[in-house]
Amino acid sequence: MKKEYLIYKLSDEVKNSCKIPKEAFTKYGVKRGLRNEDGSGVLVGLTNIGNVVGYERDDKGNLQPCPGKLYYRGYELDDLVSPLLKEKRFGFEEIAYLLLSGSLPDKEELSAFRELLNDNMPLDHRTIVHIIDLEGSNIMNILARCVLEMYTFDPNPDDISRDNLMRQSIELIAKIPTIVAYAYNIYRHSVQGRSLHIRHPRENLSIAENFLYMLKHTNYTELDARMLDLLLIIQAEHGGGNNSTFTVRVTSSTRTDTYSSIAAGIGSLKGPLHGGANIKVINMFHHLKEQIKDWTNIDEIDTYLKRMLNKEAYDKTGLIYGIGHAVYTMSDPRAVELKRLAGELAKEKGREEEYNFLTLLEQEGVKCLMAHRKTEKPACANLDFYSGFIYEMIGLPQEIYTPIFAMARIVGWTAHRIEELNFEGRRIIRPAYKNILDPESYTPIDER
Repeated sequence: MKKEYLIYKLSDEVKNSCKIPKEAFTKYGVKRGLRNEDGSGVLVGLTNIGNVVGYERDDKGNLQPCPGKLYYRGYELDDLVSPLLKEKRFGFEEIAYLLLSGSLPDKEELSAFRELLNDNMPLDHRTIVHIIDLEGSNIMNILARCVLEMYTFDPNPDDISRDNLMRQSIELIAKIPTIVAYAYNIYRHSVQGRSLHIRHPRENLSIAENFLYMLKHTNYTELDARMLDLLLIIQAEHGGGNNSTFTVRVTSSTRTDTYSSIAAGIGSLKGPLHGGANIKVINMFHHLKEQIKDWTNIDEIDTYLKRMLNKEAYDKTGLIYGIGHAVYTMSDPRAVELKRLAGELAKEKGREEEYNFLTLLEQEGVKCLMAHRKTEKPACANLDFYSGFIYEMIGLPQEIYTPIFAMARIVGWTAHRIEELNFEGRRIIRPAYKNILDPESYTPIDER
């Protein structure tokens, strides 16, 4: 047998070896995707960090839709974001302090925490050289490799004491924006043939400002920086049940080192069904801008969206990207905040017509999806519906949309890792899989 043919033979046999009928999950009481039959998540742990509320249960235990709420350490997201918008100040560092410690900092604590993060933003020279050597077109892969490399430079990489976990967490929160900015600049140089710039982070700038400075020098506005800051806040945490955070908790429960656990979270977030979804939305938006001639014509919009749902238009997946969420029903609080931010930024950038079109797509997308599903269960726009548009208005390239998500979510990941390794009664996370094959009798090789 030719070796080349063997690959095709093995892959063809996968069709049978991986066949598991859907009815078997019901038969054995297995929750596919760790979801209950009513769509709610299977309860697998307890946490004090984030809380995602998308529905309520009535007296009979049935799910009832409700306006979505997201809590960070008991504080509702809007209560944290609104003062920052009103006072026009940067708040990602404050939220990072809250998520890591469980309490909001006073002015002195916040000032010291900002300085600590700023001190840790520069990279080891060897890491910079390795980023240059790695090149590559996928920034998430470079980020994961750089995080794993930090193990080599850490004097106590395997120490899981509270002090060491906190030190590692702060270093990761500080260094990931620098890694992402440098990796993109190298990509821009090696793939696009542009000039190479390595700008070191500056003192007295927020993480959002420093990231834009390292990426764009002075080619950004104060509103750009504040919008990015708020995007980081909104994406910093989403409970322990999202795929990447759960990945971090599962790996942390084995007591592996911080860098291995966070690299696993990065690999999870990279998936297009998780952190990569915002790129799907912005590409769909560009397509709809071309295909729909009158951006204010609801009939024309509905006709095309229905064709998409019927797998007759766009990528023929039957999806309207950015509409619908596994937990939220009536609204996603992150999308509500981002919609407000996108409107403010669109005014500055002269893109209000596109913003109005996007809000109309949200309205009609929800309506068309519910009609297509023939259900009264409400759907809503999710985080990704507006985030890509905001990134684009700030002038950020698609290659770093998902890495920016990682820049934000590293706060939640590290907070959950610390909790996973410090609560009483902790155990290694080890679920079970039911094998449904009948026993086989061994056949000697000469008789096969």
